[in-house]
Amino acid sequence: MKKKQTKRILRIVFILASISSLWFVPWILVKAWMMPLPNTVQEQLNEGISHGFDGMIVYVDQAGKPPEFYAAGWHDRKNKIAAYPQALFKIASITKLYVAVATTKLVKEGRLSLDKTLADYFPELVGRIENAEKITLRMMVQHRSGIPNFVDHPDYWKNPPKSKQETLDYALDLPADFEPGEDYGYSNTNYMLISDLIDKVLGYSHQQYIKEEILIPLGLKNTFGSLHEVDINNVMSGYYVGIEDDLKNEFTGLMIATAEDVGIFLRALNDGSVFNEGEQEIYSSIYVYEHTGLLVGYQSIAEYHKDIDTVVIQFNNTTNFNGYDWNLAEIIYNRIVKIVRRT
Repeated sequence: MKKKQTKRILRIVFILASISSLWFVPWILVKAWMMPLPNTVQEQLNEGISHGFDGMIVYVDQAGKPPEFYAAGWHDRKNKIAAYPQALFKIASITKLYVAVATTKLVKEGRLSLDKTLADYFPELVGRIENAEKITLRMMVQHRSGIPNFVDHPDYWKNPPKSKQETLDYALDLPADFEPGEDYGYSNTNYMLISDLIDKVLGYSHQQYIKEEILIPLGLKNTFGSLHEVDINNVMSGYYVGIEDDLKNEFTGLMIATAEDVGIFLRALNDGSVFNEGEQEIYSSIYVYEHTGLLVGYQSIAEYHKDIDTVVIQFNNTTNFNGYDWNLAEIIYNRIVKIVRRT
């Protein structure tokens, strides 16, 4: 299938998927939830593949034990390359954790202020984003700004943006979702603007800052800011149900990492070792300590479980945005955590 045809189909399914998913609860979810719990994480991954995921990777870091690595299914379906735990993966919105940590560090350095407004930092957006004079950086980090999410624009999937400015255009000149600070509304636009703000304040890429201040100190050599920085063969393929094309070459500007690197970062985030003195108090006041990621062809879950002092990272490379693939991934993840708890 040609790339243009693939994109055209994706635009259609994104529009229709949320509607069709409201009419039924697939039997596969009931089955996945009710099946007897396997004895091992590997068996649960194999079960996940039988439910329709093309490939899965899981990383488990339980305190006092060596890290455990698991994989099942395909890394590359067309070339019959089996999934392997060290593969690179598009982590999508898990990236927000790294951006929030970078923001925290710059606030502590006095280079950013959580109480300054969008208008202070981007005066050119006054009149383009409603309430720019009231929206603070703190609200943006916390998704309490009311700025519309660019992916929710009705034309976003019909005419995918080709640049950052085109992406931002899908959030401009629209009514606010709510008054600043009065509600919560997850918006990718917040973090795109925060990333741009960090670039503006530093005079260089926020990804370079993340590398210097987070990745290198933690010894993370398998985390990257863009698809252009890596060997594409090491990136796990991504698939959309009903489309044969490998989607790994789409959406090239997002963070990529191994499950192990994400796991090491997440533990450092939760135990505070990613922070310098005085930074963790700031971070705790503005953002969360776990995250999920969702992108065409890629789903990820990164959580720390305090009761068992364990980090569990899960990647799977199949989506269809019909509402139940994400639920299925969460069911599998929760069952994996149950297995880890009883070992």
